[in-house]
Amino acid sequence: MSSSARSRGESVIQSKGKPIHYPFWFGGSASCCAAAVTHPLDLGRGDRIVRLQTRTPDGPRGMLSTFVHILKSNGFLGLYGGLSASLLRQITYSTTRFGIYEELKSTFTTPTTTPSFPSLIAMASTSGLLGGIAGNPADVLNVRMQHDAALPPAQRRNYAHALDGLIRMTREEGPRSLFRGVAPNSMRAVLMTASQLASYDGFKTLILARTPLSDNLYTHFGASFLAGFVATTICSPVDVIKTRVMSAAEKEGLRGLLGRVFRVEGVGWMFRGWVPSFVRLGPHTVVTFLFLEQHKRVWRVLHGEREESGGLAV
Repeated sequence: MSSSARSRGESVIQSKGKPIHYPFWFGGSASCCAAAVTHPLDLGRGDRIVRLQTRTPDGPRGMLSTFVHILKSNGFLGLYGGLSASLLRQITYSTTRFGIYEELKSTFTTPTTTPSFPSLIAMASTSGLLGGIAGNPADVLNVRMQHDAALPPAQRRNYAHALDGLIRMTREEGPRSLFRGVAPNSMRAVLMTASQLASYDGFKTLILARTPLSDNLYTHFGASFLAGFVATTICSPVDVIKTRVMSAAEKEGLRGLLGRVFRVEGVGWMFRGWVPSFVRLGPHTVVTFLFLEQHKRVWRVLHGEREESGGLAV
């Protein structure tokens, strides 16, 4: 990082010569706020993604037709279906990955140096692995509750809420069902966290170093938008695998699933649903980091830290 970029962003990482230590739960809180804001869109787009990734020949084929199907089948309130599972996922998965990542960054940040980009990728990968394991039960529920509307009425699971889903899954399918797809899900969490959190910090550093922007809302928006684009592209193949494994009625091995998909669909399956994935992940990534930066700003203000960057509030 250049000296000018460091001086414009130093209030973010230093407190009177020492690194600022933010609460572990900030990332989970910011992610929950983002989920609450984007869920009506997230459910419609997430359901479209699931449909595109698990699509049957007679199912809705387009983004618009799938969205209309949700409204016709479940009404306007159907757009808020599965919110409890989404929030549970953020509380477990996002709290873990953001919290560990920020703890590692804080540990390896000194008053004169910050971690290199490869180091950030390593930290984010470790955080993502642990977050993927912690959030797997909620992720299974999230996928199932989104996919429910795509099933015939007789085949729907009709979980009332996240807690009901956890209890029924454990009772009807056994505790192991909570960790169905944990391998591809953890792989996806590693890729997501490395491509989202590390790239956000990387893009933010680049913007501060190469543009006149200070550490403000414009910088946060630009860095988070680019991070969402990178994360969607890197995670798309794993998302398809994860969705198919978790939504399956019967257990199928990962090797068998990949072999069958390649035989039937070729390589095109890897980026099936990329556009709705980006439309879903892009806004969620932007809102998450905007909330996270405001969490940090409020923390600094409450602890008497003077804001040194110009422009809009960091």
